[in-house]
Formats: sequence, C-alpha cells, structure tokens
Amino acid sequence: MNDIFSLFIIYISLFLFGMTVMRQGLIQLQGRKLSVILQKAVDHPGKGMLLGAVVTALLQSSSAVMVITVGLVASKVISFRHSIGIILGANIGTVITLEILAFDLSWLIFPLLLLGVPLIMTKSQLLFCTGCFLFGFSSIIVAMHGFEALAYPLSSVPAVYDWLLTANSHEVVSITIGILLSAVIQSSSAVTAIAMSFMNETLLTLPGGIGIMLGANLGTCATAWLSSLGGSKESKLTAYAHIWLNLFGIFLFFPFIQLFAAIVGNLGSSPAQQLAHATLIYNVICSLIVFPFLEPFSKFLQWIHRTPLTEYPLK
Repeated sequence: MNDIFSLFIIYISLFLFGMTVMRQGLIQLQGRKLSVILQKAVDHPGKGMLLGAVVTALLQSSSAVMVITVGLVASKVISFRHSIGIILGANIGTVITLEILAFDLSWLIFPLLLLGVPLIMTKSQLLFCTGCFLFGFSSIIVAMHGFEALAYPLSSVPAVYDWLLTANSHEVVSITIGILLSAVIQSSSAVTAIAMSFMNETLLTLPGGIGIMLGANLGTCATAWLSSLGGSKESKLTAYAHIWLNLFGIFLFFPFIQLFAAIVGNLGSSPAQQLAHATLIYNVICSLIVFPFLEPFSKFLQWIHRTPLTEYPLK
C-alpha cells in the first residue's frame, strides 16, 4: 500500500513539475511582457477579462496569473476594481489544460521528449524555452497516465474506496475533498486531472468529479491569498475577490450538480472530456454572470472586509 501512495505522490510531483517547467519556459520567453500585457488591461474590465484568459491559457496556471495580479495591485499599477476582470478571465483560461488532457495523447510522449530534451541543452533562449514547453508537457501526459494506472490499485485500499463511495453519493464531501486537495497541492488543474483519471476508470461518477472540480477551484485560491499577506489593502481585496468569486460559483451550481452532470454527460465521448467541458462551462457561466455587476461586487467586497477605497468607477 505504501508503494502505491508513494507512486501517486511521485505522479503528482511530476504533474506539478511539468506545469512549472512549461510555465517557466514561457515566462523566460516573454520576460516582463506578461506584466506589461496585464497592465494594459487597466483601462477596461472587459479587456482585463480577455487578457486574463489568454495569459492564463499560455501559462497554464491561474495561480501564477493571480500572484502577478496581486503584485501589480500592491504596487498600484492596477487598481483593485480593474483586477476583478483579470480574475474572471484567469478562471476561464486555466481550463485549456484540462480540455487538452481529456484526449489520449500518449503517442506524443516520446516525440515531445526527443525534441524537448536536446532543445533544453541549447544556448538559444528561444530554443531553450521551446524545449521547456515540450518537456514539461510530456511530463504532464506521463503523470496523467500514471494517475489512470494507479486508479484501480488505489481504489483497492479500503480508506480510498470508502472515500470514492462517499464522494459519489454526497456532493458536499466531493467539494470538500476538492478544496483540501487543491489547497495542499496548490493546483486545481492537477486535482481535476486526478478526478478525470478516476472517472476514466469508472471509479468516480460525473457528479462526484464535478464536485471535486468545484472544490478545487476554491482551494487553489490559497496561493493568491498567501501572496497577499503583508501586502496593501488593495492586494488583499484582490485575493478576497478570487475567493468570493469561486464561493459564488459553488453556491450557484451546488443545487444543480445532478442536472448539470446530466447535461454535460452528452457533450463528450469519455468521462474525462465530460468533466473538462463541465469545467469550461462552469467558469464561463460564472464569469459572465458576475461581469455586468463588477461595480456592485467590488463595493460588496470593500463593505464586507471593511476596506473602503477611493477609486474611479469602472468604465
């Protein structure tokens, strides 16, 4: 049993390592351009939402974009109210990873490694960053197949089996599991990818997977919150906004998880694709609902956290 859990932890580490290598390659390639791009979103929340989605899709990490955004707000480059649009976009952009991983990409592992490893050893920054992206992505694919290979061995452990049964029958439990796992791993994509692997092996139902996904989106907010500690009141409000937006999503979708699962169950040929589509639909709907009410939402946050700000209204 210890060997199974050790392998599981190794595959989680490999998944996070792959995402980190991909992200670092892209960040080095762009230099400070990412911060400049986000700065340009300051004049309109709609532009911020779009750029937040694009930058997050490139970095494959909403947490990284949130940390950058919190830093820009703390340095007063971006106002708190305009940062909300970036947060909405970041929630949408992070889904790209899951949509890609929902397909069987095992045939890409060796070609990506054969191309990526030599490129990492080159002195050219462009080739090095390209190699990081290819090597990191291949590591993520290997980790995904590792999750699927360990799904049945893990389910044979009584504690894990009971956990799966409870998650399948009680949405509150599945959401709680998602929150805890994401808060520890610090990656909603990794937690949702694990759920996708268990679903592909018919060990986790779609409603259970959706519950874990909802919780994972909230649990990953811990990264931005930790980065805001010791910062300005505006940066703390930005982190709180990320938390409240994901809380809103949970309260909005929780009563309809079964209905939502029945709908998205017809949108994909595999359980993994269905959960990936559910994640995309969930984040798009939540962002579109909140977007017209950014001004009242920002005032609500200032009121509930007793942090009044003097800022111009949203354009």
